[in-house]
Amino acid sequence: ARGRAGYYGARHRRAAEASLERVLTGPPGAESGGRELTVFMPVEEDGRATAVTLLRALYALRDAADYHRTTGGMEAYDAAVAAGVCRELTEAVIALVQGTEGARVALEWSPGAGPPPGFAARPDPVEFSPGDLPGLREAGARYVRDEPSVPVSVTGAVVRLRRTGPGGPGTVRLRVLSGADVAQVRITLDEEDYRIAGHAHLVGLPIRVRGRLESRGGFRRLSGATGVTPVEVDEAERDRLVKSLQENLDFFEEACGGGP
Repeated sequence: ARGRAGYYGARHRRAAEASLERVLTGPPGAESGGRELTVFMPVEEDGRATAVTLLRALYALRDAADYHRTTGGMEAYDAAVAAGVCRELTEAVIALVQGTEGARVALEWSPGAGPPPGFAARPDPVEFSPGDLPGLREAGARYVRDEPSVPVSVTGAVVRLRRTGPGGPGTVRLRVLSGADVAQVRITLDEEDYRIAGHAHLVGLPIRVRGRLESRGGFRRLSGATGVTPVEVDEAERDRLVKSLQENLDFFEEACGGGP
C-alpha cells in the first residue's frame, strides 16, 4: 500500500489516470438545473477501495475545516493527512466551491454489493462552503511546503539532452522505468555524467542514477545526482530505444556536442 502524503505532485499520476479510465460520468441532473454531476465507480478491482478512501478523506477534511473555523488552528489539517487528505484534495474542493454558494458530495453504494463493513447504507453527505476556502488554501500551501524530498535510485531512458555548449554540464530528461512513481524526471549532470548519459542513449541503453526527488515543482526534478551508469535491458526495449534515437538523430547529435 502507498504511504500517505500531504502532497503528491507528479507521483502516482499514471496509476491515477489508469483508474480514471474505469470511471463513468453521468450527465448533469435536469432537476438540479445542471448543477449536479454523477460519477460511477466500479465495484470490482480498486473502485470500491477508492470510494472508501475518498469518503474518509472528505469527512476528515470537513472536520479539519470546522476545527480551523472555530479555533484558527491547523493541527486538524495536519492530522487529516493520515486519513487521505492532501494538497490535491484541497485543490479539488476549492475548485468545486469557488464561485458558488457551496458544494455537496454524496455517496451511494451499489445496491447489489451493499455498503462495506463499518459504513452506513447511505453515508451522510459532506458539504463545503466559501467560508472554508481560506483554511483550505492555507492547508494546501502547508502540505506542499512540508512535504519532504525523497531519496531515490532511478532507472530511466534518456528522452532529452540539453546544454548550452559543446562541453560542460547539461540537463537530461529521463522517462522513468523504475525507482520512482513519476513518469519523467529532469536532472542536471556534470560534464562526465552528461557524456555517459548521451552515450548510453546512443547505444540504446537506459541509465541508473541516484539523487533526491525534489518536492518543489511536483517531484519532477532529481537533485544531487550521482552514480550515473548505463543499465542492460532486454533486446526488445533496446530496439525501441534505438528507434527513438534514429527518429531524433539530429537533435541528439547537437545535444551531445557532436554537431557542426
